[in-house]
Amino acid sequence: MDTQGKEGSFAPVIIVMLASLVIAFFWDKLEFIRNWVNVILDPTAGVLLNWNLTFGMLIIVAFLSLLITVIQKYATDQKTLREMKEEQKKLNDEAKKVRDNPEKMMEIQKESMKFMVPMMKLSMRALVFTGIPFILFFRWFNDFFVAIGDPRFLGFLNWLFFYIIFSIIFSSIFRKILKVV
Repeated sequence: MDTQGKEGSFAPVIIVMLASLVIAFFWDKLEFIRNWVNVILDPTAGVLLNWNLTFGMLIIVAFLSLLITVIQKYATDQKTLREMKEEQKKLNDEAKKVRDNPEKMMEIQKESMKFMVPMMKLSMRALVFTGIPFILFFRWFNDFFVAIGDPRFLGFLNWLFFYIIFSIIFSSIFRKILKVV
């Protein structure tokens, strides 16, 4: 498997994560950011949520899940990720066969660990494109739902748990359809 030059760096991911934290922390203090986000999201996502809270939220979650999946597909080297996962699967199968041999197990685990950092670097590339927009979206979500009285979806879920549960469902579906590793 050729991974030369494909490992990349964590630096862009760390920069985006730090910028996201700064935005999240200063959301209430920097009104121009909040106002700019409101100008974009109030007439789009806000209209959907005002139309029908549950269906609007489902549409938004489905759209965001699709967007993340497409970005994941094109921002990462799918071929290399697939090869690495295949190699890890082979090592896991081999490890199952030698469970009684601790020495051989350690050797296989060491080999398997070699894939962890490169796989993480490849997988995290999409965060560079989605980190800041999603922090802005989530801050807007929080403000929107607090303003309308913190509603419950399906009778018991707050917006964050609703988002998490349905984004997992939609992402799984879209990842299968688009063949994203």
